[in-house]
Amino acid sequence: MQLFFNAVLAFRAIRTNKLRSSLTIAIIGLGIMALVGILTAIEVMKASIYSNFSSMGVNTFQITSEILKKKKHKGGGVNVTVVDGKSITYEEAKMFRERYRFPSEVGVSFGATDIATVQYRSQKTNPNIRVVGGDEAYLGVSDTKLEAGRNFSVAEVQMGGYVCILGNGVAKKLFKNKLREGINQIVSVGNMKCRVIGIMETKGGSMIMNADNKVVLPLLTARSQFGESDDSYLLSIKIDNINQKDLAAEEAEGVFRVIRKLPLGTENNFSITQNNDLVEIVMDSIVYISLAAVIIGIITLLGSVIGLMNIMLVSVAERTREIGVSKALGARSSTIKQQFLTESVLISLLGGITGIILGILLGNSVGGIFGTGFVVPWLWMGMGVTLCALVGIISGIYPAIKASKLDPIVALRYE
Repeated sequence: MQLFFNAVLAFRAIRTNKLRSSLTIAIIGLGIMALVGILTAIEVMKASIYSNFSSMGVNTFQITSEILKKKKHKGGGVNVTVVDGKSITYEEAKMFRERYRFPSEVGVSFGATDIATVQYRSQKTNPNIRVVGGDEAYLGVSDTKLEAGRNFSVAEVQMGGYVCILGNGVAKKLFKNKLREGINQIVSVGNMKCRVIGIMETKGGSMIMNADNKVVLPLLTARSQFGESDDSYLLSIKIDNINQKDLAAEEAEGVFRVIRKLPLGTENNFSITQNNDLVEIVMDSIVYISLAAVIIGIITLLGSVIGLMNIMLVSVAERTREIGVSKALGARSSTIKQQFLTESVLISLLGGITGIILGILLGNSVGGIFGTGFVVPWLWMGMGVTLCALVGIISGIYPAIKASKLDPIVALRYE
């Protein structure tokens, strides 16, 4: 009952000083908005990263020429450096596919270009389309499904057929909402004309890339049109039994070392990467961003503590006669203290709730860029409310004690 009475008095005091209270609430709200907004945006980015790597398949690993070297610090965190190893040639990729006997599906691909333009009649994309050369296993190992059409046939891959599979974003640009009508149409990929045989389902964008802005060509076709002598090929292996993933990766490493004729005891000049390894590296980097966001939020809230304490001290000075009347009528010092402390906490919580709502909306605006769902960071919301309550208590405790210790006779004389 006493708490309810204190809350009513606090609301009345806030309404009486609307401008001053609103400014204080706004200051606290901005601090919490910055904190929750940044942390929500980080949660959105994490969801985007997980979505991007899961789209590559949880039972898939890759052999690449780029070597990731991780170095852990004693205080936590990981430094990652990327070293260019020896390029994987087309002949090495073919030999691996022939020799690797583990129950799996092996796909060979390479990035032909990232600046292609695709055109159909008068419709033309921007010169930012990624062209990939892949074999008949490419869709399977990349966990890509088709919305319309079919995959490459073995003959089209081996003979270098002039056919292509369009990413969903490219198809929508060329054929609008009539995607299925794009099948068997002739499009220009760079300076080459090819027939559309398939259109991929949408995968959406991420902070790493837009998976829908892509065209896949048969491997030999991409080599003849875009290939360079120093191209490095990517080997993707999708195993049948996910529980044997580590064993499959070890065998793949052994087979490729034999292909490269690496002596015993020498380091690999290639790397075997798994999606969870890449996710771990990215997440370790994001930890530092989260820490910076928390520090920024705490600094802002320290400013809010000073501002709110100043406001409460002014409130004590303005209401000195009111405190004297209350004490003269029998109000105890503890009651006066509770009233001012409740007012301080209430102002802080109002600012915090406002900041949390704005912060969630601000952080999720990043989700619109990456195409992720709406994220509600319950942990950071709880932390925000707790911080605001602490701000209110810290800011209000001294003014409340000062108000409770006023002499009623002196207070009644105050003008």
